[in-house]
Amino acid sequence: MQELYTQSSAGISSLEVSKVLRNTYALLAMTVAFSAVTAAISMAINFPYMGLWMLLPYMGLLYAVEKTKNGPAGLFWVFALTGYMGLTLGPMLSFSIGMSGYEPLIMALGGTALIFFGLSGYVLVTRKDMSFLTGFIMTGFIVAFIAMLAAAFLNISGLSLAVSCMFLVLSSLLIMWQTSGIIHGGETNYISATVTLYVSLYNIFTILLSFLTGRD
Repeated sequence: MQELYTQSSAGISSLEVSKVLRNTYALLAMTVAFSAVTAAISMAINFPYMGLWMLLPYMGLLYAVEKTKNGPAGLFWVFALTGYMGLTLGPMLSFSIGMSGYEPLIMALGGTALIFFGLSGYVLVTRKDMSFLTGFIMTGFIVAFIAMLAAAFLNISGLSLAVSCMFLVLSSLLIMWQTSGIIHGGETNYISATVTLYVSLYNIFTILLSFLTGRD
């Protein structure tokens, strides 16, 4: 009887994990598509480059998502957040296309897709527990954020490139960490998981694009 109960619990747990994973990838695909639409609108209306000021609305929208992630309103705020981030891509895309054509854009998209599917696929196949990365990732993002502010305000030569590399590595690790969290039951909210993966993709794409257009 105890063995039967254990098997039944494992089955239910597996179903829950599959549901979170399926919902996360479905919502991620929709938010990426929505961001592409808002990015196109941003380019069409010549949306201004905001620099670090973009972080203020971003933090507010991220807070709204966190507060509503367990209810229907969470979906609205997820699309508000990702739509806004799509708008902020417009100036970068316009600059890239104007300077180098569409080739860097296509290469950055391909590189981002390769990194995402490669890293998430590795975790899904091996089922490795990446929870040991939690402290490293959190500390790394704090250090990278402080370094980003220093690079922006102090104009330290070479620091901008180092910061970009830090964010690229940390965002890649975050994809593995979040995917692992889903399949091992550490993450049960697909809205939170979607936002984490989306922000990682956004960081990777913008960093690759900046490398390819020589902006760092």
